[in-house]
Amino acid sequence: MDSETRTYRTGDVDRVLDLTNDCASYAAGRGDGLLHVFVPHATAGIAILETGAGSDDDLLAALADLLPADDRWRHRHGTPGHGRSHVMPALVPPYATVPVLGGRLALGTWQSICLVDLNVDNHEREVRLSFLAG
Repeated sequence: MDSETRTYRTGDVDRVLDLTNDCASYAAGRGDGLLHVFVPHATAGIAILETGAGSDDDLLAALADLLPADDRWRHRHGTPGHGRSHVMPALVPPYATVPVLGGRLALGTWQSICLVDLNVDNHEREVRLSFLAG
């Protein structure tokens, strides 16, 4: 297995960050196998969804409805509502695995691999890309 870590700046707002191009570059030329994408943080997740047509904003809106940034959370350090970020990975898991065929991601036409981050207290995220050859 080959693996590397990349760092992304997510800033101080809720964010869906498209990682597809970086994932495709990492998988390029590797033949057949599996790409595993993992975010080693307790407050971020990886989602496969359409981006650019509003679905990324819809995801953030749905998460805001399900996990409001208010004072209901028992986990209370950081900004108000920080505890919701610790619950989010139960809904948006910290990993995704994508088939790679001939060095190309086998995603559907409108699918993108995205980092989802609601933690406005942590402006940088690491993402581990791993390739398991077939």
